Amino acid sequence: MAIGRYRGIVIEFVVKLGSNGRLVIPAAVRRALGVAEGDELSLALVDDELRVTTLRAAVRRAQRVMARRVPAERSLADELIAERRAAAANG
Repeated sequence: MAIGRYRGIVIEFVVKLGSNGRLVIPAAVRRALGVAEGDELSLALVDDELRVTTLRAAVRRAQRVMARRVPAERSLADELIAERRAAAANG
């Protein structure tokens, strides 16, 4: 059973838990998320809710979080490489 619409309005689907704990994601939700068979998804249990996120969306969210916390002129990758090189040089 579907309730609501996509983008800005909550969509709800009632699904049944199948054998071995499997859930079937309705085709409308798969299309809205842009996922297909074999794609990897991120699952999170938040406040007694199961949240399903595409890996693309999870990466974008992480990038937004880091962009707010790390100045654009700072490269964490360069800092990590420098730290690793220093550690290797010191034995």
